[in-house]
Amino acid sequence: MSSDLFTSLLSNVWSIFLVIVFFGGSIFVHELGHFLLARLRGVKVARFSIGFGPKIFSWLGRDGVEYRLSWLPLGGYVSLPQLADLRAIEGESPAAETLPPVGYLSKMLVFVAGATFNVIFAFLLACIIWGIGQPTSSETASTRIGYVAAQLDLPDKTKVVSPAAAAGLQIGDVIRRIDGKRINDWSDVEETIVTGTGRTAEDRPKVVFTIERNGVTQDVTLYPRLAGDESFRRVGISPGYELLVHQVAPGSLGEQAGFKPGDEIISLDHRTILNIATYQDTLTKAAGQTIEARVKRDGHPVTLSVPPVTLAKDQPLLGLTLTTGFALAHPSPIAQIWDQARMAFRSVWSLINPHSDIGLSKVAGPVGIVRIFHSAAEAGIRSVLMFTILVNVNLAIFNLLPIPVLDGGQMLFATIARIRGRALPVNFIMGAQSAFIVLLFSMILYVSFFDVRRIVRDARTDHVEAAASSAP
Repeated sequence: MSSDLFTSLLSNVWSIFLVIVFFGGSIFVHELGHFLLARLRGVKVARFSIGFGPKIFSWLGRDGVEYRLSWLPLGGYVSLPQLADLRAIEGESPAAETLPPVGYLSKMLVFVAGATFNVIFAFLLACIIWGIGQPTSSETASTRIGYVAAQLDLPDKTKVVSPAAAAGLQIGDVIRRIDGKRINDWSDVEETIVTGTGRTAEDRPKVVFTIERNGVTQDVTLYPRLAGDESFRRVGISPGYELLVHQVAPGSLGEQAGFKPGDEIISLDHRTILNIATYQDTLTKAAGQTIEARVKRDGHPVTLSVPPVTLAKDQPLLGLTLTTGFALAHPSPIAQIWDQARMAFRSVWSLINPHSDIGLSKVAGPVGIVRIFHSAAEAGIRSVLMFTILVNVNLAIFNLLPIPVLDGGQMLFATIARIRGRALPVNFIMGAQSAFIVLLFSMILYVSFFDVRRIVRDARTDHVEAAASSAP
């Protein structure tokens, strides 16, 4: 076995291990919350299961609880017959009529405990990120526009003028607000556009940017197009960030022009450079010409003359290897959780809002989450921790939605019964839960289909790109 193959195998084993520990751990933590609060409040626990469906193996604890690992890794459950009759998905358990009743407060505490434990778990992981730092770059921290695409590619492969170009956005514009929402970084820009719900009277997507240009604040209205493989709202902009020369290839045009490591590229051919795409576009258009380059070196402007530009395949333009500024940020745990919660609420709202262009087909299911976990594991432990925080905050919010079979639905039933002064009819509860069980698992299968389709599509794209790069 070659050393590269062995290293790749070890990397995959480690990635799978991290997926099991952190994804499985997130589910375990949620169910542990229900379990511990149920025991604390004297509620009967019949079963503690990770996964649904037939068991892989199980054992009966001294406490009388059946602990099991089941075949369908779509979550888990704690069987609490006094609180909810979910035998349709949990299997046989003692009938509630044979057990003493449970008070309203105990029900609410047990139901909310799962989400609470997810938030506590997320908070602990956020404390780790607070301590070790969260990698950030000038690109991700930016709210300045660094590139305005002339065209967008629509899903049917046609090209249209980009909304940003049509609206007159310019390189260097600073985005302050989108649809009235304050923008903190580029992820805010992308999320706000994608989850936007603004529409015109003609039912076209609409978004309003509040930008600062040359010290003057103004509003600009754009009309996003559904573009890319996932048909998300796009306007055709990329973030602005400094381009720093990392290396200069010996004998290259860059060396002939006088570029040095550490130079910050300010402009090329009198065009401001704040993004790698603008850098590439400018040099491509200038092929065969001598152009002027302005850089900042040791805090001072320097003007360079670049010889006639040549475009060589598989070689960096001008022979320059470029980078941007990187740093370790230390956001507080509360700030991290709030950011994830805000993103989750924004996503939920866009899913249920009829004016949004977000549908279930664009949501990641269990397959997609595992895939993202695997990619995060390949990127490093920090990425795994950050994604696990997101997953736990989303689990907490999703489970508290007032949907039968979820914790929020059970809390709703208990509250209605409390207000009525008597329990809801058993047939009504069973019917509602059965219907939503079917809907929930249908939804999981539906989004998983699109998860698999994305994996297949990306694999094909990688194969085509690999073949193209190896072609003579």
